[in-house]
Amino acid sequence: MRIVLQRVLAASVTIDHQIVGSIEKGLLVYVGIEDADTQEDADWLAQKIYSLRIFSDHEGKMNLSIPEIGGNFLVVSQFTLFAATKKGNRPSFIRSAKPAHSLPLYTYFIEKLAAISDTKIETGEFGADMQIASINDGPVTILLDSKNKE
Repeated sequence: MRIVLQRVLAASVTIDHQIVGSIEKGLLVYVGIEDADTQEDADWLAQKIYSLRIFSDHEGKMNLSIPEIGGNFLVVSQFTLFAATKKGNRPSFIRSAKPAHSLPLYTYFIEKLAAISDTKIETGEFGADMQIASINDGPVTILLDSKNKE
């Protein structure tokens, strides 16, 4: 699984001109899933994201995690995180898992994140055409890959 994580002051997901999910201070989490991904990948990423200390303390150092700041999560499915661009100019998404595999794992990831945290978790709609609005704080944007554990 691959995740693009953004520290945000606010973020929202709109579908058909309706906001379906929104948060204030917290993390915007884009989730990409490939066929080789399992619940172990989701477990590792959920724990890593929950514990990641990327919010500023009173000295301005990145030293606080989501539970310490009372932040929230906005989780959005993002199959394009596995885009292959080596050949030509049109990306290939052959590595992205089909919905039969990715939807249950995406749902599991959200449930796992909810189980380990007491924080609000908002989502987009899996497979929908979504518009994402965010105010990136910092900016802080971090890439996580469960296969490389980084």
